[in-house]
Amino acid sequence: QSRSFQYVDDLVNGLYALMNGEYDMPVNLGNPDEYTVKRFAEHIRDITKSDSKISYLPASQDDPKQRRPDISTAKSVINWEPRVSVDEGLKLTIDYFQRVLDDMGEILPTGPGAAKPKKFMSDE
Repeated sequence: QSRSFQYVDDLVNGLYALMNGEYDMPVNLGNPDEYTVKRFAEHIRDITKSDSKISYLPASQDDPKQRRPDISTAKSVINWEPRVSVDEGLKLTIDYFQRVLDDMGEILPTGPGAAKPKKFMSDE
């Protein structure tokens, strides 16, 4: 499986450009940089210096094997493309959550049905 990841600032900037332009057709506002889910998980584990175990779960039945947006329309019509690299976005995100942990001692889930994650129990 592969996925594309994007920092929220890039998405907001793309939406802003789209809303303030004349184009009114569908536009992909994703990041075309593609990573395997395994590689992305390993990368996060490495840069956070975590010793977490990566667990492999079965894919959902309707889960696409690959996600890589074609942003050619966004580039040509609204002059938009992502500016924040995946590594930079991860650093900003990790730094943010570290500040929350430092300030509050824990990260509290929010939203409807939010709950703290349960420990994953493996048969291994």
